[in-house]
Amino acid sequence: MEHVHLAAEEDDLYSGYNDYNPTFDSEELDNDAGFQQAVRTSHGRRPPMTAKFPGTAIGGRALGTSFGSRMPMASSMGRPMTGAVQDGAARPMTAVRAAGYSSAMTRGSTFDPLGQSKGPAPPLEGKSEDTPDEKVKILEKKVNDLIEESCLAHGRGDLQLSLDRAKEAGRKERALVRQREQSGNADHINLDLTYSVLFNLATQYANNDMYAEALNTYQVIVKNKMFSNAGRLKVNMANIYFKQKNYPKAIKFYRMALDQISNSHKEMRIKIMQNIGVVFIRMGQYSDAITSFEHIMSESPNIKTGFNLILCYYAIGDRERMKKAFQKLICVPLGIDEEDKYIPPNDDTHANLVIEAIKNDKLHQMERERKALAEKFIMTSAKLIAPSIEATFAAGFDWCVDMVKSSQYVELANDLEINKAITYLRQRDFNQAVETLKTFEKKDSRVKSAAATNLSFLYFLEKDYDQADRYADLAMTADRYNPAALINKGNTVFVKKDYEKAAEFYKEALRNDSSCTEALYNLGLTYKRLGRLEESLDCFLKLHAILRNSAQVMWQLANLFEMLEDPHQAIEWLMQLITVTPTDPQVLAKLGELYDSEGDKSQAFQYYQESFRYFPSNIDVIEWLGAYYIDTQFCEKAIQYFERATLIQPTQVKWQLMVASCYRRSGNYQKALETYKDIHRKFPENVECLRFLVRLCTDMGMKEVQDYATKLKKVEKMKEIREQRVKSAREGSARGTRREGSASSDSGHSSHGTSAKGERLSAKMRALPGSNEPYEASSQRDIDASYVDPLGAPMERPKTAAKKRNEDDDFADEELGDDLLPE
Repeated sequence: MEHVHLAAEEDDLYSGYNDYNPTFDSEELDNDAGFQQAVRTSHGRRPPMTAKFPGTAIGGRALGTSFGSRMPMASSMGRPMTGAVQDGAARPMTAVRAAGYSSAMTRGSTFDPLGQSKGPAPPLEGKSEDTPDEKVKILEKKVNDLIEESCLAHGRGDLQLSLDRAKEAGRKERALVRQREQSGNADHINLDLTYSVLFNLATQYANNDMYAEALNTYQVIVKNKMFSNAGRLKVNMANIYFKQKNYPKAIKFYRMALDQISNSHKEMRIKIMQNIGVVFIRMGQYSDAITSFEHIMSESPNIKTGFNLILCYYAIGDRERMKKAFQKLICVPLGIDEEDKYIPPNDDTHANLVIEAIKNDKLHQMERERKALAEKFIMTSAKLIAPSIEATFAAGFDWCVDMVKSSQYVELANDLEINKAITYLRQRDFNQAVETLKTFEKKDSRVKSAAATNLSFLYFLEKDYDQADRYADLAMTADRYNPAALINKGNTVFVKKDYEKAAEFYKEALRNDSSCTEALYNLGLTYKRLGRLEESLDCFLKLHAILRNSAQVMWQLANLFEMLEDPHQAIEWLMQLITVTPTDPQVLAKLGELYDSEGDKSQAFQYYQESFRYFPSNIDVIEWLGAYYIDTQFCEKAIQYFERATLIQPTQVKWQLMVASCYRRSGNYQKALETYKDIHRKFPENVECLRFLVRLCTDMGMKEVQDYATKLKKVEKMKEIREQRVKSAREGSARGTRREGSASSDSGHSSHGTSAKGERLSAKMRALPGSNEPYEASSQRDIDASYVDPLGAPMERPKTAAKKRNEDDDFADEELGDDLLPE
């Protein structure tokens, strides 16, 4: 306080005006060492250490500069002046001069008020990662990243990677818990992160069919009371038990989950009850399932539950309740908008743009899928209950049609009528099916086209090609863009051998529907008939790209390569074919034939032997195997094949003669003699048998030789007389022909040529395999006749593996199989 100047009470009021604070003395600043030090360094810019002294800044400290004993003046606010001495360090007062001004400016110093000449500021000090909190945050981020990677991997379908990431996330999360415990923050465990890790791990276990591990992980979550709403996961556990077919436990866990979900979550409870009903159906407890489904239909009706309820009533055979359930099903609201709103108005351009944008968006696609599913369930239900709810299935269908007509699904009534006709077909009642389909001739174009297509298909199967052609024309008139109608029209033209016109109809069907496999197949057959083998090959190669495992397509490709004289490619396609149909005897026999033509007898024998094993009644295979054993000097083994041929064709003497010949070649003359005698009893006029009998009896010195020799002469004489009669008849016919004019002569010659040609053709037909040629292109069964399924596009008509061929006609009879009907 001795340095503080206090004014006396009796001082003059005007005294002191000439006194001044030595701090403001700028004349002596050059000699002030403290001031000069502050100017040259950052000493003068240090903040005053006011925190050490509570209260005012002058509490008992002496103020002054390096001038020493001059009396400083305190500011009116009690704050020390800038130039006051603090902690023994002198600091000049800088507020009285301009920024950057000093007397040293004249001696070459630069003007740098912001101190930029000292270079950039040092870098910021980085955060230390060694602290426990930072380690915890880093681990949490790693765990979250691993969970995200696991979910993304599952979305890509990489189930193993998703499980690995889920396991790694579990390990990191346990390390995180230990880290918190070590740092003393065990009370701040992130429960949400723990729940996410366990839930994801359990889900990935279930996705990888590791059900035991998934159940254990779910149990860990459910038993932890710190997780809120964990009881809902019992639904997931019940789903796992359902997949394991442990239905009682599935019911138990579904009910436990139902008890833990409040009534405010109505939708969730409905879904769980629906699962309970499905499990009861699997267990065969239809009454319990009906209880669950009826409760759902009363609280929140939906299409799937209504369909399941009808199935349960059908299972217990309750007709009346089936009807009521069907009525409830068709009354279920779909919750979708009408299609009319997607029809754009003509005058509003903005509205047209909006409708164009939304008419095929995700929402509209979902609406269409929901409507299609509802129509499928209604159609299936009607087809199921129609034969059961009334005395006849026709009356049942009529009741269903009446109900549908009075509902929001009016357009399904016509489809039900078509299904009624198809049901007649399943019962082989073709007349009723035709009558039912004929009632659609006056309906709208879509239904008329579908009915006419089915009628054309039926008449084509019955070989009434005129009626088939008529209804194909009617179907095309009603809907020219119906590919099934075009295919049936092409088929009717094909059987009339107008192949060029048939090809045009098949091409038009392909233009309307490029994925129509029936049209492409028939087009390939048409080109094959026309001799345009390369174009036919292109068609079947395209078809093979669509139907990779179609046996018919592979057979046609092999047959085409054989016709193109490329047996190696034909063998390759047949080898692919036997991977699809390894037990088809005709394919195996064809392979044997190709290998035989290539000179590979061992491979040919292998495939012929396999063909015989699967179908031991093919005469051609039996004949080849018998001849193979004779060529290889194993006549004893050939006997069994010729004996089987004798059983198949007992009226053909050549097989019995081959059996006797095998006995004779193997040295068993006694057995050969007995066989020849047996043949003579069955065919007494057979010259070859008598000749061998005469030779054997002569070699064996038997007395019967004379008798057989006499019989042989008689038979040969009768044969000569018969040949002479035939020759005389021909000569007489020729003389009668010469008496006629030249025109008649030419005509007779042509007739003879035709007869000879017919004989050659008949001989050729007898030389063909004849009965079991698979997928033969000349067979009428290869032509796909199509029908229209009311629920979708025409189904492909499958070709059977073994097709029987009529030797007298180039086309075989067609059979109507169940595979021609819609499911």
